[in-house]
Amino acid sequence: MTTVVRGSSDTLTRDALTVLQPGFVGTTAPDWLLRQIGEGLAAVGLFGRNIVTPEQLTALNAQLRAERDDVLVAIDEEGGDVTRLEVRDGSSFPGNYALGTVDDTGLTREVAQELGRRLAACGVDLNWAPSADVNANPDNPVIGVRSFGADARLVGRHTIAYVEGMQAAGVAACIKHFPGHGDTNVDSHHALPRIDAGLDTLHARDLLPFREAIAAGPKAVMSAHILLPALDADRPATLSPQILNGLLREELGFDGLIITDGIEMQAIASTYGIERGSVLAIAAGIDAICVGGGLADEGTVLSLRDALVNAVRNGDLPEERLAEAAARVRSLAEWTRRARTAAAEPGAAQQEGSAPGTVRSDIGLIAARRAIRVTAGELPYEPVTGTPYVASFAPVANIAVGDETPWGVAPELAKLLPGTVADTYGEPEADASALVSEVLAKAADRRIVAVVRDVHRHAWMAAALDALIDARPDTVVVEMGVNRATPKGALHIATHGAARVCGRAAAEVITGQGAGA
Repeated sequence: MTTVVRGSSDTLTRDALTVLQPGFVGTTAPDWLLRQIGEGLAAVGLFGRNIVTPEQLTALNAQLRAERDDVLVAIDEEGGDVTRLEVRDGSSFPGNYALGTVDDTGLTREVAQELGRRLAACGVDLNWAPSADVNANPDNPVIGVRSFGADARLVGRHTIAYVEGMQAAGVAACIKHFPGHGDTNVDSHHALPRIDAGLDTLHARDLLPFREAIAAGPKAVMSAHILLPALDADRPATLSPQILNGLLREELGFDGLIITDGIEMQAIASTYGIERGSVLAIAAGIDAICVGGGLADEGTVLSLRDALVNAVRNGDLPEERLAEAAARVRSLAEWTRRARTAAAEPGAAQQEGSAPGTVRSDIGLIAARRAIRVTAGELPYEPVTGTPYVASFAPVANIAVGDETPWGVAPELAKLLPGTVADTYGEPEADASALVSEVLAKAADRRIVAVVRDVHRHAWMAAALDALIDARPDTVVVEMGVNRATPKGALHIATHGAARVCGRAAAEVITGQGAGA
């Protein structure tokens, strides 16, 4: 089937549009987006703001493909804490950290395949996931539970399993954030992180999962906006020919699509600007520019298109480099179109490379239950049977996770114990004593369930938790982030992620219904 691109734009302009992957605002496609797809735009990125229900998402994607049947529909759906498909309710799948904790690659493959099946059913065909970052820095503010763990080989084998499962469902996987965002203490949404590790460390730790996973055939790799002086002292990975061509293409042998992380992130935008940053990225070896965030309008798309066209005409960007990038985008679009067509055929067989047997639709909850780790306190634990008081201590969410997705234990606990009372507490302006006094007053004689997230990174949270346990030793503690702090409380439950199913698994343990209780 030959795709006809409408409009009269020339080849250079079409190529410039082809390499862009913009987001947009709304739950239906705006006229400007359909117009640009008709002119040559080959990909669209979806975010939580675009999704209400699976039925609405399916209709949206049908609307896009009515304009051009091979348009790539991409999404940032990691499962776990970073979900767009279930942004309003929380994910039905635990994230990477939970899967790495279980360390069953068959389970990871099943989870990824079921998630991919749901994406494919809604018309999504490129997933900007999974994260192949090794969470080497426990204070990392943006990776954390998005990583399979701190061990490079564990991360490698689960990245492979995830890629296999996702692509078995006919959805292209994109491993990120190359060459590794795990050893940073700065969020690249806000500034440019720097990793000063030597070459030996980078190869043995950060690059190992990418090296191993590339052999599994992921269709795409996403670059990181990070500076690694051992690889390139001058430019971040997204803009570095040494890293993209010398390392990723030549040394690691990757021949698929290379996508930037969001070009509007401050690590690039505040230093280079998004127009110049996009030109430098394509010139360095990038094939597709991801631009979503708050820059989701026609003006942004046109400014990036024109910047690329002008760079070619001015001699700053070789025309053949832009053409090569556009060809890779079209090649991936063709793979996804074939995958959709094959899946739609009556009696279609499983995709090549799929796991044997039928993946269970409840595999996400099964995985979340297996990821639970329970540490008992000094006294015998009495399951909560009355209506508890849930106090959630909430740090400021990073941009990747967002603050629109609910998290915690209270909604799932309320299903098992109707009448559950809950409040959320942020960082206090002074010490934690007033916060703890408020929790105790509101709890009254109810059992307290204290829910935390990365308590090891937040001194105020640790202080509040200590004071609360001193006052009420029967407090149950649920850690839903990276489990680094010493377990405390009458019962300590580590969920290894804050997805809705992780909350359900914890609620089962709290009430004595879970295997770990």
